[in-house]
Amino acid sequence: MRCTRGAIHDVIVDLRRGSATFGKHFGIALTAENRTMLYVPKGFAHGFLTLEDDTEVFYQMSEVYAPACARGFRWNDRRSESCGRER
Repeated sequence: MRCTRGAIHDVIVDLRRGSATFGKHFGIALTAENRTMLYVPKGFAHGFLTLEDDTEVFYQMSEVYAPACARGFRWNDRRSESCGRER
Protein backbone atom coordinates (compact mmCIF):
# COMPACT_ATOMS: atom_id res chain seq x y z
CA MET A 1 0.00 0.00 0.00
CA ARG A 2 1.42 3.39 -0.98
CA CYS A 3 0.02 6.88 -1.30
CA THR A 4 1.30 8.38 -4.55
CA ARG A 5 -0.53 11.72 -4.24
CA GLY A 6 -2.03 13.43 -1.21
CA ALA A 7 -2.36 11.67 2.15
CA ILE A 8 -4.29 8.86 3.85
CA HIS A 9 -4.69 7.38 7.31
CA ASP A 10 -4.28 3.64 6.77
CA VAL A 11 -5.38 0.98 9.27
CA ILE A 12 -4.92 -2.80 9.38
CA VAL A 13 -6.60 -5.20 11.84
CA ASP A 14 -5.43 -8.74 12.66
CA LEU A 15 -8.29 -11.20 11.97
CA ARG A 16 -6.24 -14.37 12.45
CA ARG A 17 -7.98 -16.36 15.16
CA GLY A 18 -5.46 -17.80 17.59
CA SER A 19 -2.94 -15.03 16.90
CA ALA A 20 -1.50 -13.22 19.91
CA THR A 21 -2.49 -9.96 18.18
CA PHE A 22 -6.01 -11.03 17.11
CA GLY A 23 -8.32 -8.00 17.02
CA LYS A 24 -5.47 -5.51 17.43
CA HIS A 25 -5.11 -2.66 14.96
CA PHE A 26 -2.27 -0.57 13.61
CA GLY A 27 -2.67 2.82 11.94
CA ILE A 28 -0.19 4.93 10.00
CA ALA A 29 -0.13 8.07 7.89
CA LEU A 30 0.89 7.37 4.30
CA THR A 31 1.66 10.43 2.19
CA ALA A 32 3.21 11.19 -1.15
CA GLU A 33 5.85 13.16 0.74
CA ASN A 34 6.88 10.52 3.29
CA ARG A 35 6.83 7.74 0.63
CA THR A 36 6.11 5.16 3.34
CA MET A 37 4.68 1.83 2.20
CA LEU A 38 2.57 -0.63 4.22
CA TYR A 39 2.41 -4.39 3.69
CA VAL A 40 -0.96 -5.93 4.55
CA PRO A 41 -0.47 -9.62 5.39
CA LYS A 42 -3.02 -12.32 4.58
CA GLY A 43 -5.57 -12.55 7.37
CA PHE A 44 -5.69 -8.81 8.05
CA ALA A 45 -8.52 -6.39 7.33
CA HIS A 46 -7.53 -3.15 5.67
CA GLY A 47 -9.06 0.29 5.27
CA PHE A 48 -8.05 3.88 4.78
CA LEU A 49 -9.37 7.43 4.99
CA THR A 50 -8.22 10.11 2.56
CA LEU A 51 -6.92 13.22 4.31
CA GLU A 52 -6.54 15.49 1.27
CA ASP A 53 -8.48 16.16 -1.92
CA ASP A 54 -7.28 14.38 -5.06
CA THR A 55 -5.50 11.67 -3.09
CA GLU A 56 -4.26 8.66 -5.04
CA VAL A 57 -3.24 5.26 -3.66
CA PHE A 58 -1.47 2.34 -5.30
CA TYR A 59 -1.71 -1.25 -4.13
CA GLN A 60 -1.60 -4.80 -5.42
CA MET A 61 -3.69 -7.74 -4.29
CA SER A 62 -2.72 -11.40 -4.14
CA GLU A 63 -6.22 -12.50 -5.21
CA VAL A 64 -8.86 -11.32 -7.65
CA TYR A 65 -11.28 -8.87 -6.01
CA ALA A 66 -14.46 -10.67 -4.88
CA PRO A 67 -17.18 -8.18 -3.86
CA ALA A 68 -19.27 -10.96 -2.25
CA CYS A 69 -16.45 -11.50 0.27
CA ALA A 70 -16.19 -7.85 1.30
CA ARG A 71 -17.12 -7.12 4.91
CA GLY A 72 -16.91 -4.15 7.19
CA PHE A 73 -16.53 -3.29 10.83
CA ARG A 74 -15.37 -0.31 12.80
CA TRP A 75 -11.57 -0.36 13.01
CA ASN A 76 -11.48 0.56 16.70
CA ASP A 77 -14.22 -1.81 17.89
CA ARG A 78 -13.00 -2.99 21.30
CA ARG A 79 -15.06 -6.19 21.02
CA SER A 80 -12.31 -8.19 19.31
CA GLU A 81 -14.55 -11.23 19.17
CA SER A 82 -16.59 -9.40 16.50
CA CYS A 83 -13.58 -9.13 14.20
CA GLY A 84 -13.72 -11.47 11.28
CA ARG A 85 -17.24 -12.67 12.01
CA GLU A 86 -19.85 -12.33 9.27
CA ARG A 87 -22.50 -9.81 10.16
